Amino acid sequence: MQALAMKRAAQADAALAHLSRPATGIIAALFCGYLAVGLPLPVIPLLVHDHLGYSNLVVGLVIGIQFLATVLTRGYAGRMTDQQGGKRSALQGAAVSALAGLFYWVAAMPGISPAASLAIVIAGRLTAGFGESQFVTGCVSWSIASVGPQRAGMSMSWTGIAMFAALSIGAPIGMALYQGYGLAAAMIACIVAPALAVLIAWGSASYLSPGGARLPFYRVIGRIWREGVGLMLQGVGLSGLTAFASLFFAARHWSNAGLVMTAFGVGFIFVRAVLGHLPDRMGGYRVAVWSLVVEAVGQTMLWLAPNAWVALAGALVTGLGCALVFPALGVEALKRVPPANRGSAMGAFVAFLDIAYGISGPAAGAIAGSFGYASVYLFGAACALVGAVLAATSRTPQP
Repeated sequence: MQALAMKRAAQADAALAHLSRPATGIIAALFCGYLAVGLPLPVIPLLVHDHLGYSNLVVGLVIGIQFLATVLTRGYAGRMTDQQGGKRSALQGAAVSALAGLFYWVAAMPGISPAASLAIVIAGRLTAGFGESQFVTGCVSWSIASVGPQRAGMSMSWTGIAMFAALSIGAPIGMALYQGYGLAAAMIACIVAPALAVLIAWGSASYLSPGGARLPFYRVIGRIWREGVGLMLQGVGLSGLTAFASLFFAARHWSNAGLVMTAFGVGFIFVRAVLGHLPDRMGGYRVAVWSLVVEAVGQTMLWLAPNAWVALAGALVTGLGCALVFPALGVEALKRVPPANRGSAMGAFVAFLDIAYGISGPAAGAIAGSFGYASVYLFGAACALVGAVLAATSRTPQP
């Protein structure tokens, strides 16, 4: 029976690995659905602080609570993906994300008390976290199933490009809608974007992952923790850029702080688009080691930057280094679990990045308060080097 199950799993893999690139519908659905993450980012703080009158502390808690919901529901999203397929998880996650947008829209309506609006916004953030965990886990696993595990690294490169592009574009679109048409228009966009993702995903092929024996989620975590910790250490550098770059530039009296994430994005997307195949061809650990070293170089350039242009170059180099860490370590994580656990593996793997963003922000803030903003990037460089050592001492399991 076991031999028969293994044969069927291998046949399923072979049958589904017919695309040279991830299915266009999956990438398009992921882009539209992930717009719902970027669109409210600049608008929710304005709603909570300016319209409802709450403090900056409350703003931070409201924004951060989505992270908690996402992390706590990654296991459920992974199990659903394994058992019912990535398409089902993506569809359900997009629908839940649209529900979150509905909560935002109701909270922005006039005539509701500030306390009631705040409670509705919090409900929306929790709902958004639940939807994101299902949607992203489903789309990433669905994309891998469309090309087969031998192209998993390339698949993760493309899904990462879609998510980063949606995040980069969504935030300014959300702000433009808020400034041009008001709060309600921005919140309605948070409903429309995931609803469009549902329509695109609904008409795309399923590309089911192979069946077979499945491990409990805690055992999946036990198998991929090294890769997850490596990903977590990589996330520290990006977190420092997003949270403290503008304050770092202001403290040095430099201009063009708004170009920091642009420089990072140029390096990130270039490497993923041009070299996204390397983890599949060269091996994930090898690519991860060099990527983390490059990230450490970029962070060091930021730490020692004598002017804004060197700092922007450091952000560019950081993007070059960060680009392939996720697909490189993700490829190795998938090799450590049975084929039927790929969805759970991706859910657990991405959860490490969620944790990185949740922990590194406050940690970097404490470091900046004691040693200055530049020290945030020394911290990021040190974490990247530790991640490189971890990847260098890891070995791909034998089949």
